[in-house]
Amino acid sequence: MKLYHWIFIGMIAGILTGFVLQIAYGPGMTRAWLPQAILSVMDIIGKIFIRLLQMIIIPLVVSSIIVGTAGLGNIRHLGRLGGRILMYYIGTTAIAVTIGLLLVNTFQPGKYVPEELRDKLRSEVQETQQPLNVKPPSITDVITGIVPKNPFKDAVEGKLLSLIFFSILFGIGITLIDSKKGELMFQFFDGITDVCIQIVHMIMLMAPIGVWALLGSVVAKTGFGILKSLLWFSILFLVGLLIQWFGVYSASLRFLSKEKPLPFFSKISEALVVAFSTSSSSATLPVSLQVAQEDLEIPEKIAGFVLPLGATINMDGTALYQGVVTVFLAQLFGIPLHIGDQITIILTATLASIGAAGVPSAGLITLIIVLKSIGFSQAVISLGIGLILGVDRILDMCRTVVNVSGDLVATRYIYEVDKKSVTSRQTIEEASL
Repeated sequence: MKLYHWIFIGMIAGILTGFVLQIAYGPGMTRAWLPQAILSVMDIIGKIFIRLLQMIIIPLVVSSIIVGTAGLGNIRHLGRLGGRILMYYIGTTAIAVTIGLLLVNTFQPGKYVPEELRDKLRSEVQETQQPLNVKPPSITDVITGIVPKNPFKDAVEGKLLSLIFFSILFGIGITLIDSKKGELMFQFFDGITDVCIQIVHMIMLMAPIGVWALLGSVVAKTGFGILKSLLWFSILFLVGLLIQWFGVYSASLRFLSKEKPLPFFSKISEALVVAFSTSSSSATLPVSLQVAQEDLEIPEKIAGFVLPLGATINMDGTALYQGVVTVFLAQLFGIPLHIGDQITIILTATLASIGAAGVPSAGLITLIIVLKSIGFSQAVISLGIGLILGVDRILDMCRTVVNVSGDLVATRYIYEVDKKSVTSRQTIEEASL
């Protein structure tokens, strides 16, 4: 069976285990050593799984961003096309996060959880004696905080927003130095990225057990009411993906690329099926390249530049997911989010999506970045990840479809820009003659 089959089994097993343990809760629970022992084991396994994900954050994010940004070295050959595609990717990602925030703030799925269950979750967090959140940063702090004074110190302290900014600058610097040295630097960080991705694969082998432990512990302590809330959360997230897909992408195709949306999506359906089944933008890349060249009739030089870059830095579905999850957890745990927090979510989710590797469940890693950026405590992060992990796989499949769709829509847009640029140059040359 595939890994996601085992994760699904782990999810069902966790729910059943939690239900059985919940029956044991009551006046005699303190004397029931077996349920307490099982819960302790589940807590240990769940915390180890979360810590493994956190362990790989900095090396994976730094190397992925440097490699993705350094890949813009092709901008020397494609000129302003590189700048256009970068701004397009950042723009659509920021729009995706904003859509997610508008939906989750409007419909507030976290408040569908009964009050008594929310009290249980909050008391579980308070038992760790950690604050729920830190003082909300001002807009000035958000903007100036992007630029690090010492990136190594920020890496140690977990200030990942500024570290992302430094990594982007470092990647740009690689493209500007001597080509031989630049190639060596690129290969070095590309190797680190490959190693990190392999480590992520190894960590995900533990995912079925991690899902069992995290979800089982949550159900045992909170009951099935939380699953009802997760249903509304999931539906809301899927609505956001549909708005991004049929709204933003369709508008881009119709107004920027002069392409009819429905025939376009029909042409790329093969890539979308692979994206859904693998949950991996990287695994879908060969199919995306084939579809772009054969079905969309886009030249290899355009598809070969835009699609690999998009598989690295364009993660609209992932960014939307991070925005929805962050506000959902804030509602669930009663954490107020101010305007500075909302801006931080947009900035961090947009930049963090650049560092999301195109592998299954990579969004969980960048989600931790976003949660940390607005001051969520370790207890909230651990319990929050445990809550959404059970439904993450199917949502991961759906957001990967949006990620890959965004890459192909962007490729069509850049092709249109390139055609206009070529036509303009030919007109100028004819006029000069």
